[in-house]
Amino acid sequence: MTLKQNHSMLPVFSLLVAATMWGVVWYPLRLLEEQGLHGLWASLIGYGVALLMGLIWLARSKAKWPGHPLAFSLMVLAVGWCNVAFVLAVLEGTVVRVMLLFYLSPLWALILGWLLLNEKPTRLSWLIFVVGLVGALIMLWDENIGFPWPRDRADWLAVSSGLAFSFSNVMMRYVGDVDIVYKANASWLGVVVIAALWILFAGIEWPSVSTATLSGAVLLGVFGFFVMSLVVIYGVTHMPVHRSAVILLFELVIGAVSSMLLTDEVILIREWVGGFLILFSSTLAAREHLDEGQAV
Repeated sequence: MTLKQNHSMLPVFSLLVAATMWGVVWYPLRLLEEQGLHGLWASLIGYGVALLMGLIWLARSKAKWPGHPLAFSLMVLAVGWCNVAFVLAVLEGTVVRVMLLFYLSPLWALILGWLLLNEKPTRLSWLIFVVGLVGALIMLWDENIGFPWPRDRADWLAVSSGLAFSFSNVMMRYVGDVDIVYKANASWLGVVVIAALWILFAGIEWPSVSTATLSGAVLLGVFGFFVMSLVVIYGVTHMPVHRSAVILLFELVIGAVSSMLLTDEVILIREWVGGFLILFSSTLAAREHLDEGQAV
């Protein structure tokens, strides 16, 4: 019984780690941009390093080749767009607004999981979803920022990133029998492809930056993108997409707190209330998953 409980909680813990890391990754990305490294180049270098590490891992593994080529290919492109669009969005827009628009993803996850995976949400799942979304709206609402609907390029990037994230999670669930080594390499490959194509067609030249800046991008790839991808993939593979999406709302809390500490943004009372609702919904989602694990 104890072993089963620990195994059931591991996906929850993985998603909370991922949410925490994604909630602060905007800061090193902005530091790199301040040193002259465009977000697309930072993505290409960081995820390129993660891909090289992943290919070494893949070469040493005995994992079987994925048996769902179409779904797997769609997952590669979706993950690639999700990550590149998110990086550009947090560099161009307001951190909290970008995360709010990105985390319309639980709605997409609920719908896509229902339509494509036949994961019919329970009443409790709907309640968890509503509480988490209401918490996000309360926490990040600002009359100066406006209604959470796209109004500029950063907004559209954030919304499209959230949609791509939900779709990629659905595809990960669909190809659930595929070893994590393939899923991870697919995610890194997707970012490298999308970032490289964007750089090529946009004509963004190689920047003249210091060795320290390039080293920072490499380190971000090793200790940031590589680890974040693994924990996200593990979590969403072992949980229904509507539930994993709600737990990942914890990123909103981390993002808001980190922006308060690292920028001049101030957390208001309503934002603390919203953050509490998000944490509460995440706890309910984790509890629901643990109860199902104990019932197996």
